[in-house]
Amino acid sequence: MGKGLFISKAVAVTCVVAAISAVATIIGLSVVYAKEKTKNEVTPPNTASPTSPTSPTSPTTPSTPKEPWQRYRLPDSLVPVWYNVTLWPRLEPNADGMYIFKGHSIVVFKCVKETDLIIIHSNKLNLTSFEGHQSWLEIPTQYLVVQLNSPLKAGSTYTLFTEFVGELADDLGGFYRSEYKEDGVIKVVATTQMQPTDARKAFPCFDEPAMKAVFYMTLIHPHGTVALSNAMNYGKFFSQYPVNITLDGHNLIQTRFEPTEIMSTYLLAFVVCDFTFTTNTTNPHIRIWARRKAIEEGQGNYALEKTGPILTFFENYYKSPYPLNKSDQIALPDFSAGAMENWGLITYRETALLYNPGVSSNGDKEWVATVISHELAHMWFGNLVTTRWWNDLWLNEGFATYVSYLGANYVEPTWNMKDLIVLNEIIGVMAVDALASSHPLSSKEEDILKPEDISALFDSITYSKGAAVLRMLSEFITEAVFSKGLQTYLEEFKYKNTVYTDLWRHLQVAVDESSIMLQHSVETIMNRWILQMGFPVVTINTKTGRITQNHFLLDPDSVVDTPSVYNYEWFVPITWIKTGGVEQQYWLLNKEATNTNMTLGANDWLVANVDMKGFYRVNYDPENWVRLLTKLSSKHQDIPVINRAQIIDDAFNLARAKLVDTTLALKTTKFLSKEVEYIPWETASRNLNYFFLMFDRSEVYGPMQAYLKKQVTPLFNYFKELTVNWTKIPEKHTDQYNQVNAISKACSTGVEGCEELTTGWFREWMNNPAKNNISANLKYAVYCSAIAAGGVDEWDFAWSMYKNTTIASEADKLMSALSCTKQPWLLNRYLEYCLDPKKIRKQDATSTIVSIARNSIGQPLAWDFVRAKWDHLFNDYGGGSISFGGLINGVTQRFSSEFEYKQLLQFKEDNAGQLGSAAPSLEQALERTKANMNWVAKNKDQVLKWFQSEASSPV
Repeated sequence: MGKGLFISKAVAVTCVVAAISAVATIIGLSVVYAKEKTKNEVTPPNTASPTSPTSPTSPTTPSTPKEPWQRYRLPDSLVPVWYNVTLWPRLEPNADGMYIFKGHSIVVFKCVKETDLIIIHSNKLNLTSFEGHQSWLEIPTQYLVVQLNSPLKAGSTYTLFTEFVGELADDLGGFYRSEYKEDGVIKVVATTQMQPTDARKAFPCFDEPAMKAVFYMTLIHPHGTVALSNAMNYGKFFSQYPVNITLDGHNLIQTRFEPTEIMSTYLLAFVVCDFTFTTNTTNPHIRIWARRKAIEEGQGNYALEKTGPILTFFENYYKSPYPLNKSDQIALPDFSAGAMENWGLITYRETALLYNPGVSSNGDKEWVATVISHELAHMWFGNLVTTRWWNDLWLNEGFATYVSYLGANYVEPTWNMKDLIVLNEIIGVMAVDALASSHPLSSKEEDILKPEDISALFDSITYSKGAAVLRMLSEFITEAVFSKGLQTYLEEFKYKNTVYTDLWRHLQVAVDESSIMLQHSVETIMNRWILQMGFPVVTINTKTGRITQNHFLLDPDSVVDTPSVYNYEWFVPITWIKTGGVEQQYWLLNKEATNTNMTLGANDWLVANVDMKGFYRVNYDPENWVRLLTKLSSKHQDIPVINRAQIIDDAFNLARAKLVDTTLALKTTKFLSKEVEYIPWETASRNLNYFFLMFDRSEVYGPMQAYLKKQVTPLFNYFKELTVNWTKIPEKHTDQYNQVNAISKACSTGVEGCEELTTGWFREWMNNPAKNNISANLKYAVYCSAIAAGGVDEWDFAWSMYKNTTIASEADKLMSALSCTKQPWLLNRYLEYCLDPKKIRKQDATSTIVSIARNSIGQPLAWDFVRAKWDHLFNDYGGGSISFGGLINGVTQRFSSEFEYKQLLQFKEDNAGQLGSAAPSLEQALERTKANMNWVAKNKDQVLKWFQSEASSPV
């Protein structure tokens, strides 16, 4: 391996040697590399950067950056062409107990503007130092800066060589370490997660999405392991690779890979492991990689079966062949996200790729299908064509989220996935986007600069609202026109970068070539949905036909201090049906309008936003609300199933916004005693959950439980009969989900026979741990119910099963169910386990703490724990392994008192310097808590009376 850092003109023979100062190069990872320092370290020159760590008295970086290295965006003077990177991860600790990797990298770059600076990203890498040109690491902006003696010439091409050492940490970011146990042996995997800004932790690079280049990768690894990367390794075609080499006395393998396509740094991936794979003769270029036992048990078969058809679907949808010559997908024991769309080597959590028919549920199967579909959609939209900067992340992730349901629907046509997008994505994100602390889908580039700014964008607004507005667009211009516009967009910009307006332009051309008539351009319509946060509530007066729109806020008293050039008005595609009529559409283009087609006769009813195609809520005049409630009570099937869910969700949220009475919202749940469909039941459950969060520590709880018990008892009995006393699995996908609802709600509300059923099944398993007869779909509901009803024996048994299972989906169910116990000391013990990666993996720390907080007994324990351990969580779990925003939201859901609000304010003050990506979620928590306080004060008495009355009345 070469040494040091040098710059050369690529066409020249001579090299210009640059320097890395001794102190500066140690700063990034000083604790790790005492034994990795070279002998020729030098004292930094007196001309060091004023903000360089080499200057002990240097001032802090000013708030308005003046120097190029103080800015978070790369200068536009240099553009990478290709990289040649060699990495050697050590899969065993060194003498200091640290896992490290060594590497060296060449980047060939073109100078497009004359400059005497080379600025390239580097973070937490220890670079070998040499005498020569002044250079330093700019820690705040994560740059390696090289100050040259003479300028680089525009139009010329140069080479930068670096040699470095990094820590192969367990922080789930950059080039990191994952561990698992197999046959009693702990095994180490070296793997990557570069998105959004962690490629710079693996090697110095121009780490921005628009800085695309070709990558030549070489991995050095022990015998008995395999090396994977984005491209095929040369060993598939040339017998001389991989080859045996000797380094530092180690007998190793060197695997070289074919050059990648031109691509962004965040899509780079490489893995060293002893995994194996499954493939077939039909599609040998498709391989599913995982732990050997997982593959031997067939856990990769479902993913393999569906990957080929999903790729075929997208090839037809995009009218573009799959861009690469192979598709590797790998399940990792430790992975922070659900999956990552690395081009040609997609990385997954085990639960997102592996499926075991005998143990995994239908929900597990759906998750695998939709995540695979999401990631494969990115192979074109995101990878082949990439957004220029992170401010347009919504387009990348929102699109992949939307079309993932189309791909999953193609391979599982009986699941009704096009309906489930409403429940899985749209209904949930509307609650977030109704906050004054929400944010627009698209931001200005200059507002998204720091890594924490970028990380904060990976939220439900970006993914789920992005999917919702693209689904709305696809609906009003038709799916055929939508896909045609995508096809020409991808063809024009393949291997390039774009902004969202490029897509609008291509969709407009497709619209113009069709018979679709729009009163405004695609850009004019859609910019109102992406450049301002929130969405409207459309109010329809069915007596006069008057229609109005207003910015919908969950708390009408909250202050919206984010300005909008559109004054929070939208162009709204309104669809509706009336009694016995066909669907109609109308565009609301102003604050208010009149459409006499929406007026009703004396006994008619109207439902707007058919199948929730539009991203808005609907309110009606009181008379139409009464008619809808009457129809639900008499013949609810006359209203489409999604709209039955929509009526519930809109009513509850309108009530929280003080636009309708809370008792009206509660009345929309009365028909549930006759409802057996999943989507309305699940929507009602989520909305009633808000009442439980607000009142499960008050006198409202008892009557509320009694009412829900009355409503769910018929559903429980329905599924008992449908499944022949719980011995068969329902045929419909959504019925399988609703069977879980029936059991979990029945047990939690005390329906006769339910707890005996679940505890009996669980006790049977405890008596024979080798044989679990609990239906895969029902496992979580049964585990949670039995652990809640039991004590330490049940908890310890479940913990033992969790630690010993080799199936990730089963581990997830047990891990969540362990938080259902009613024993505070067990919950406190479980919280402590969350900070021990040997007990709870870092990737699961957030979800476990939040799961404990969902338990009314565990919520105050979890909040105290997060406050007490925040410093540790932030510093030791902040490298990609924890969602701070999700954590804050999760542990504060119940907050509804002045005391809790003040605690949040104090937490904000105490941790002002280390909130990172949690800052937006903390503001949302403050806003939500204030709204909860007001809502409880206004509604508690009438809610109590309503539940008391309905609980005692006949069904």
